[in-house]
Amino acid sequence: MWTRRLKFYDSVITAEMKLVEVKNAGIKQDYRVCSHHLDQFALVMKAGESMIRISKVPDFTPIRSTVLGWEVQNIETAVASLKKQGVAFEKYPFIQDAELGIWTAPTGDKVAWFKDPDGNVLSVSQHK
Repeated sequence: MWTRRLKFYDSVITAEMKLVEVKNAGIKQDYRVCSHHLDQFALVMKAGESMIRISKVPDFTPIRSTVLGWEVQNIETAVASLKKQGVAFEKYPFIQDAELGIWTAPTGDKVAWFKDPDGNVLSVSQHK
């Protein structure tokens, strides 16, 4: 399961990924790169200067709303690139561009939703 997550976030989302062992669950955390005892691991993604930590939790059920999104300069280009890598975009009934899966808000902002391997809803968006 972690291999599938790592592949998705590393190659599909094109971010630098690491498997890390969480030594402390408190404020101060000691991260050490490891590759065993997956039930004690989190995925950590470095995107530019930001770190995103994706923790494993027991009995996980994804929620139906967006949990993580990326703002992009050109949503059509971003969607096309992700589709080439095998990402399937959600086809909600309110989406105007059914081919690309892009919704345009009344303000002109655009959003496209897709899911990660665990069913979390992710998005790319372009804002006016």
